[in-house]
Amino acid sequence: MNNSTLLEVKDLSKVYPNGYEALSDVSFELQKGEFVCIIGRSGAGKSTLLRCINGLIAVSHGSVRVQGTDITSLTDEEKLLLRRTIGFIFQEFNLVGRLTVLQNVLTGRLGYINNLQAIFGYFGREHREKALECLARVNMLQRATYRADDLSGGEKQRVAIARALAQEPSLLLADEPVASLDPELSWSVMGDLRKVAKELGVSALVNIHDIDTAKHFADRVIGIAKGRILYDGRPELLTDSLLQEIYRSDNPAAMSRYEKTSEPAEI
Repeated sequence: MNNSTLLEVKDLSKVYPNGYEALSDVSFELQKGEFVCIIGRSGAGKSTLLRCINGLIAVSHGSVRVQGTDITSLTDEEKLLLRRTIGFIFQEFNLVGRLTVLQNVLTGRLGYINNLQAIFGYFGREHREKALECLARVNMLQRATYRADDLSGGEKQRVAIARALAQEPSLLLADEPVASLDPELSWSVMGDLRKVAKELGVSALVNIHDIDTAKHFADRVIGIAKGRILYDGRPELLTDSLLQEIYRSDNPAAMSRYEKTSEPAEI
């Protein structure tokens, strides 16, 4: 693991108690500042992989090293500390609807305050300034006082990105962050995600089902099928034959669920 390597996954396997093997001998590295998309069918193991990386799921075999630290060997308390440096963006946003946008983003600062402050929801000036800075990065500063449940889908995902950035992470994990958005809006949100990751020098690992989106935004694409990596390389070298192998489809044109739309997206 060299100085530019942020994440190293080696011989990673995950077998669930019922015997289902979700991941099998998965190995790859993620360099500092790299934006990588993981593609594959539903059930290929993409979500399990991200949850193994941030310690939410225990691995069955292999290792996951974040900045040289093997997360599989840490105690639960040590995992919590490490997880502060790993931002996670969910498909369904996971915002608290009754709270304001700013309050939601401030939850990304919980790892930086003590338990008593957390219980009372007290965040000092430096934390509020960091939250507002993160909202500005995703063009959501003007919505800071809005309730989260009053936002559109694209706005909610931008707030979720801001919340992850508020952790000041070295690694961003995103699990199908635009799957619930329409095609035009998904490209806009992916563009924001890539832009802020590059501006801050944060490495990003993004699960995504749409091939065209992945090829457009990724520095590198990893293709997974049945828990195994079948491709790891540059987007432009991802051929139709490789995609057929990853998606087990005889019709590459049908692999993308997205179709062009002439209607304007709500951003």
